[in-house]
Amino acid sequence: MEKIVITGATGELGQLVVQHLLKKVSADNIAVSVRNVEKAAAYADQGIEVRYGDYDDPASMEKAFAGAGKLLLISTPEDEAVARIRKHVDAIEAAKKAGVKHVAYTSFAFADKGAFPPLANVHLATEYTLRASDIPTTVLRNAFYQEVFVNPGLQSYIDSGAIVTSAGTGRVNSVTRSDLALAAATVLAEEGHENKVYELASADTWNYDDLAQILSDVSGKTVSHQSVADSEAFTAMVEAGLPEGLADFQIALYNSIAGGNFGHTSTDLEKLIGKKPTSIRESITEFFNK
Repeated sequence: MEKIVITGATGELGQLVVQHLLKKVSADNIAVSVRNVEKAAAYADQGIEVRYGDYDDPASMEKAFAGAGKLLLISTPEDEAVARIRKHVDAIEAAKKAGVKHVAYTSFAFADKGAFPPLANVHLATEYTLRASDIPTTVLRNAFYQEVFVNPGLQSYIDSGAIVTSAGTGRVNSVTRSDLALAAATVLAEEGHENKVYELASADTWNYDDLAQILSDVSGKTVSHQSVADSEAFTAMVEAGLPEGLADFQIALYNSIAGGNFGHTSTDLEKLIGKKPTSIRESITEFFNK
């Protein structure tokens, strides 16, 4: 029997995909490809086949992908760009050898429109490799995870009364992992998504001024956004304890936001999941009401 195989199934996104997929297909239709089989024991208890597959071991991936009617290739979190691309290429070659009939790949939203090249270039290289492989493919271009912005660090903004960035009034498109996982599960459970590119983003965007207002509304305390020069934002982050490498990355992100590269919108996600994506206000309100 052909399986729907999911890589990275013990990661945050992969776990959510499996949860949503189980509402659409039976457990015996699903297999997971994981580096740590013991960590995936709960899947076996649910009747899901657990297979060993590691991006660093191409032969293991070919075995893990065997008999896959559909494969969800969740991009590796490896930081170094060339290493990430190499691992993705190895996975695609393994899928080709295994005879996988349809690959869905988690790419990056608006990668071909200048959205943050450090990430976009890796995903575009992988997309082109998939095209060259001739395997029918669905490209799931995921927007920035909303969880990147909705985290315990928000309390420090409330406490200080200020969000300091160099992002200006640039807008951000972010969505929750759960909404993205539901979209992936929908593509895996349905037919007719081959050779399509979906921009899995919201039709609405926000900026740091909006974020400050939301935090003010939720906390009852006044929070403002202060847009400053890159050097001042960098110094503030380092003085707050952020490693310089991460501060450099954050400045690059602010520059991309200020340049309008994260302000694109799409209705693809809403159409796939059948509802409006969870908004940043909804996520923040839920976070502080736990």
